[in-house]
Amino acid sequence: METPPLEVQIKTLPLSPGVYLYFDKKDKLLYVGKAKKLKKRVSSYFNKTHDSYRIKTMVKNIYRIEHIVVETETDALLLENSLIKSRNPRYNIMLRDDKTYPWLVIKKERFPRVFLTRNLIKDGSEYYGPYTSVRTVRTLLELVKTLYPIRTCNYDLQQDKINEGKFKLCLEYHIGNCKGPCAGLQHEVQYNRSIEAIRGIVKGDFKEAVRYFTDLMQEHAANMEFEEAQQLKEKLEILTRYQAKSTVVNPNISNVDIFTIVSDEAAGYVNYLQINHGAITRSHTMELKKQLDEDDKHLLELAIVELRHRFDSQSTEIYTQFDVDVGEKVKITIPKLGDKKRVVDLSERNAKFFRQEQFKTIKIVDPDRHVNRLMAQMKADLRLGEEPRHMECFDNSNIQGTNPVAACVVFKNGKPSKKDYRNFNIKTVEGPDDFASMEEVVYRRYRRLLEEDQPLPQLVIVDGGKGQLSSGVTALERLGLRGKIPIIGIAKRLEELFYPNDPVPLYLDKRSETLKVIQQMRNEAHRFGITHHRNKRSKQAIETELDEIVGIGEKTVVELLKHFRSVKRVKNATKKELTEIVGVSKAQKIIDFYKDEEE
Repeated sequence: METPPLEVQIKTLPLSPGVYLYFDKKDKLLYVGKAKKLKKRVSSYFNKTHDSYRIKTMVKNIYRIEHIVVETETDALLLENSLIKSRNPRYNIMLRDDKTYPWLVIKKERFPRVFLTRNLIKDGSEYYGPYTSVRTVRTLLELVKTLYPIRTCNYDLQQDKINEGKFKLCLEYHIGNCKGPCAGLQHEVQYNRSIEAIRGIVKGDFKEAVRYFTDLMQEHAANMEFEEAQQLKEKLEILTRYQAKSTVVNPNISNVDIFTIVSDEAAGYVNYLQINHGAITRSHTMELKKQLDEDDKHLLELAIVELRHRFDSQSTEIYTQFDVDVGEKVKITIPKLGDKKRVVDLSERNAKFFRQEQFKTIKIVDPDRHVNRLMAQMKADLRLGEEPRHMECFDNSNIQGTNPVAACVVFKNGKPSKKDYRNFNIKTVEGPDDFASMEEVVYRRYRRLLEEDQPLPQLVIVDGGKGQLSSGVTALERLGLRGKIPIIGIAKRLEELFYPNDPVPLYLDKRSETLKVIQQMRNEAHRFGITHHRNKRSKQAIETELDEIVGIGEKTVVELLKHFRSVKRVKNATKKELTEIVGVSKAQKIIDFYKDEEE
């Protein structure tokens, strides 16, 4: 049967919750999405103009639409997650993870062993995890084995085999790491009590273990068995130290998952913490690369479903930053204060740290990706129509009102392009007038670029507040460039960003990369301008004296200053000292010049 036109396919969609699938002409899956109302959601792709180039491209290539109706939006989310992982659509966020995570297993057997494994076998054994860090599992194993000597051998310890004496005591028994159940030296009830305590510790519940060791220690002390009491005291201290390190909030907060997200233009970073009895028993952060400008709510819902499934979470409550719909059996809490809010903030901090680490790694490993992400972020932060790949920043320098100059620094792809830096001597302005000077240099710079048919920048930054910005806008207006080149001003005091015709400044997060690039440009323009200003003042100081001496040329002046280091030392030099540098004739002219000046 021939595929009907898209308009017909959309009209036949139901107003029910479900999942929609977009295919191209070659029947390749482009995208999988969920919807509360299928018809309304799918229609929105074709009824409105999209800013994103990727969305426009995808919509252009849609040829066929399939849908699957489900009972609830939650079911739609679960099905969407499953289809994305199994079908790998081109425009969806990828949720794959090829890592095999470690588990802590309590083996289903007589005198159970406790060990680390990466293979989950359905044999009735208890598996705890998976853990995102092998180090965490090993620390836990080390702790429980220090507190509770348990066997590490793989013997089948059936009672009849123990009675027959089939097993020999190994080294682990002789060094105190095992109590010898293989030789009938430890009763099964006593051994299983240790396993029960280990089970509690792994789950984050230390109360039973602390109570057990405390009671036993006091019992030994009452019986004058001080050596045994001391050994138990040391074990109690180890357990208490571990508990203190792992407990981060009120112990009453238990069996809870915490999910938070931080995002930028390119990706979302979701942190997952699992809390049991006030202790963090799991922490994991995942990066979700945006494909079609997904919002934080969509990303977080996908991540919650994926991470809870991946780590087999049985928690019945989720703390997060905003309302999400991930399942009717799960309670969603958005804490506003207290311990619950503290742990959500902790999760958000983990997500931010992860993002910073990713940025540092990408900057080294994949600089192009770093630049693309930075440019996309600056475009969004500064409300620009296009990415600011070419930016220019202006700064005036007129220290003590003399030698007014200005500097223009150029950044390309977020980095200084020093060969394009330019200095300007102020020509049309008398005295220290920052506003008029700014107008002059902005006008001269872009008149020159227009005359030479050079590319114009995607962003102009002027160092200063509303006054300097207004001067820059006037200059662009004179050239017919107003509205064609975005221009903003940065005021030093509070790092405010001013826009033309907007009385309210923009304040960026002090840690944002966008603000750091702008500050770097401003500081670079200031440094470059100051250097030029100093050079000009120095040259002027030289010109006022040595260049006035008849018969002394520029090369001679340079030789004199190279040797004497200052005009004052040249003036105070003896005829003999001068003769050694410039010869008798020129030395006499210098002596005569300063003699006449004094008279």
